[in-house]
Amino acid sequence: MGSGDRMEWLDRGWVLAKAEAALEAQPRFITDAQAPMSEGGIHDYYSNGDYWWPNPDTPDGLPYVRRDGESNPGSFNEHREIMRSLRTNVAHLAAGYAVSGKEAYADKAVSLLNSFFLAEETRMNPHLLYAQAIPGICSGRGIGIIDTLHLIEVPVAIECLSGSSYMTPEIMAGLQGWFRDYLRWMLTHPYGIEERDTDNNHSVCWHVQAAVFARFVGEEEVLNFCRSQYKKVLLPDQMAADGSFPRELQRTKPYGYSIFVLDNMITLCHVLSTPEDCLWDYELKDGRGIRRGLDYLYPYMADKASWPYPPDIEHDQGWPAAVSGLLFAGVALAEPAYIKLWRSLDPDPVDPEVRRNMAIRQPLLWL
Repeated sequence: MGSGDRMEWLDRGWVLAKAEAALEAQPRFITDAQAPMSEGGIHDYYSNGDYWWPNPDTPDGLPYVRRDGESNPGSFNEHREIMRSLRTNVAHLAAGYAVSGKEAYADKAVSLLNSFFLAEETRMNPHLLYAQAIPGICSGRGIGIIDTLHLIEVPVAIECLSGSSYMTPEIMAGLQGWFRDYLRWMLTHPYGIEERDTDNNHSVCWHVQAAVFARFVGEEEVLNFCRSQYKKVLLPDQMAADGSFPRELQRTKPYGYSIFVLDNMITLCHVLSTPEDCLWDYELKDGRGIRRGLDYLYPYMADKASWPYPPDIEHDQGWPAAVSGLLFAGVALAEPAYIKLWRSLDPDPVDPEVRRNMAIRQPLLWL
């Protein structure tokens, strides 16, 4: 599908406005923000667990205590924000390049990529040893791998930029090497194995990352593994008979988490489907599949007032937003209602948590 075909659903003016803004953005790298409590170095990504707060019963606040669904504004989030900003600017620039051919967009995007992933002074190391650390408890956790969900749009943007002379063979090889190293770390480190084997949205997001990164670096065995996991583990273990995701419904933010996990299950179908093995059509013997998940949640996204569960404890007003899964499913399943709903929702929400839970900013790059 060419960029002209894709613009049937996408706003060219919005794409170019975002690209122009990204062209003027000042680059930042994780080396610009040192984390005081990190046990790593300046090239090592660091973050704190979202729902962990200083202990009110100890003089130093340690060890932190958990308050599910309540984000601690005092957590160290700078590396997250820097990484997401990199993703967003590169995606906007690549999309702008796709629809206009303007080389200035490619030039800026490749410069950002080179500095963030490859340059010795500013690169991020390809691991997450110190992600979602909990002060007083641990220096990092497998659960932190969800932080790099936002990087899934980077390989797609890189592929879009491959036609530009600014994306030299050396830079392309270096970027593929970074993602190959990170994928290998995800596959072999205890944190990666732990995250892969969780039983909720975290496992889904691990597989989304593994699938996108494996496709980028040509790891067919990993792609086949992810297809198998979707069929044998993710779908049967997480989706209920009615198409809901019970573990997400049990959270203090059931609406946002339900949208989040279905959106990422849809991304898996989009990335992993082949003419010979179409996950869009795959169903378990009892009929559970991505269609049933959409059948369950779509009505509540179209009419939030009908949602039968309590409102989310935080950030409830930010949902629903224009998650890419609605567009992908609408195109793949020939369901214009999904595309219509996607077009009616906000593609650029201001709520920070909603933005954090939207890994894809430029669906144009994926179609």
